[in-house]
Amino acid sequence: FTLRAMQEPTVGASELESAEIDYTGETTHQFVETRNKQAFFRKAVLSNYAGKCCMTGLNEPRLLQASHIVPWSQDRANRLNPRNGLCLSALHDRAFDRGLITVMPDLRIRVSAQLRGGAKQSFAQSALCALDGSEIVPPERFVPDATFLAWHNEHVFLGD
Repeated sequence: FTLRAMQEPTVGASELESAEIDYTGETTHQFVETRNKQAFFRKAVLSNYAGKCCMTGLNEPRLLQASHIVPWSQDRANRLNPRNGLCLSALHDRAFDRGLITVMPDLRIRVSAQLRGGAKQSFAQSALCALDGSEIVPPERFVPDATFLAWHNEHVFLGD
């Protein structure tokens, strides 16, 4: 199973300009599954990186994610393993999950060629592309498992 970058749905201009569109939103009740012990994983991962994004050093807990290297849905046995986690800012977590950035087994950050080639905005350049080739801040105790990082590189990262 491969998780290559998911495409966001797009809405055409003609759809937005139509006078017949009903913009009313509704709410419904749904059955929701929750991840047991997710709070433990978050606490362990954030603590492991001293409460800072391992790529940028951002230390605002409300903007930090305990990101799974191998997604929750792909490896039941390692869902709570702190060696399967990176502390990332919300932006870097999203880019990591979408395969735009990755961490190599030597703990160096790689940015996909798709992002490097298409990032014309100075923010994307400074926030993401500038990280290419740099090392993550080393964790205090649980170093990311090299096999998990290799899995992410093979199954999620968009590569060159």
